[in-house]
Amino acid sequence: MSDTIAAIATGSQVAAIGIVRLSGPESLPLMDALFKPMNGRPMSQSRDRSLVYGNLYSSSGELLDLCLCTVSRGPHSYTGEDTAELQCHGSPVVLRTVLEELFKLGARHALPGEFTKRAFLNARMDLTAAEAVADIIDAESIDYAKNAAGQLSGAMGRRIESIYSALADISSHYHAVLDYPDEDIEDFRLESYREQLGSALLQLRQLLDSFSRGKLMRSGIPAAIVGLPNAGKSSLLNALLGYDRAIVTDVPGTTRDTIEEKLNLGSLCLRLSDTAGIHDTADRVEILGVERSRRAMEDSELVIVVLDGNCEASLEEEELLRSAACAPHALVVISKSDLELRRQPPETSLPVVTVSSVSGEGLKELEEQIKLMFPLPQVPAGEILTNARQAEAVSRALESMGAALEAMDYGATPDIVLTETEGAMNALGELTGRSVHQDVTDRIFERFCVGK
Repeated sequence: MSDTIAAIATGSQVAAIGIVRLSGPESLPLMDALFKPMNGRPMSQSRDRSLVYGNLYSSSGELLDLCLCTVSRGPHSYTGEDTAELQCHGSPVVLRTVLEELFKLGARHALPGEFTKRAFLNARMDLTAAEAVADIIDAESIDYAKNAAGQLSGAMGRRIESIYSALADISSHYHAVLDYPDEDIEDFRLESYREQLGSALLQLRQLLDSFSRGKLMRSGIPAAIVGLPNAGKSSLLNALLGYDRAIVTDVPGTTRDTIEEKLNLGSLCLRLSDTAGIHDTADRVEILGVERSRRAMEDSELVIVVLDGNCEASLEEEELLRSAACAPHALVVISKSDLELRRQPPETSLPVVTVSSVSGEGLKELEEQIKLMFPLPQVPAGEILTNARQAEAVSRALESMGAALEAMDYGATPDIVLTETEGAMNALGELTGRSVHQDVTDRIFERFCVGK
């Protein structure tokens, strides 16, 4: 990390403001070479984190922009190194030209996630906080953004560190007694630590339990709208989205393929699929559509069964309701309440909501019913596991802690019990980055965008 990196930190589209970011030992000299403050004092003499107005020139002395500049000296900066940012007018041409000028003077283009990777390697943040940077950029629901912000502020790291520290206290006491028998150290009694080990086990289990909700926060809730042909599925999709996404006609079988859209319901993000009508048919194209509809049901976390309120109940609908009841979450929508309802609510244990996609009647009730199905874990923001790497590390730590307590119950010697607790500590170290392998670190930062 002895070189200086530079990248455009904002998007590639025209915008009001565009940011070019630098990090490394030459950040301040490079700013002195290209940026001339209106106050006449070079940026190397400016205060940290103060915006300075001035002219930005090319290395040959041509004026490129009038902009703002700020510097932060290491180690009290985002990356832990000397850093600088140019806040220019958001022309992509200007930003690319500025970047090229920096390259001429010795900077190199930053790799994806390299700014945040340097922050991690310089101990400015642990790995859970570093991952949260990408999470908060990718967030598609407010709950996911809040959880990512909590992790970025260190909530997950502090939770893990408290568990790790408790286990380290137990291990260090045992090894101190073992290595220094002649010293005046309190005798090690493993049984006296049972409560601490049990507490660590409980906290790890609570963390792992949060992952099922965290996965849905991260990628959205797969939800399939299913029903017989002409039941009102596409009309419901359009009504929920607030615009005409799917073609709607009174001809059965209009929808022949699956249509997918994302929908925010308050703090929830649904990956909503409008499917072809499920029914027996000899049409080869419709058969393919029905097969996709059934797969969508099987793959969804939420199944919304739409029943035509203007038609009598049928055996096909009963079969559909039985299939939906096997999904993790499901509910029933009786559609077309603006017309004459010709059916009674079905005999099912699933929640039933009556709606009109024309008038909007019942849509709020439907949204509230869906929200009730996906409550947030009762933990502070930032303490919900949201990716498989984190969950796998916690799972291994939990397995080791379970083995440690089981060994205690069987009367095993302290060294056997502590071997398991140290296995848990190693897993927790991988979670925060204490002992993570280089290849794992590289994979984590590869998913970042350039400039972060």
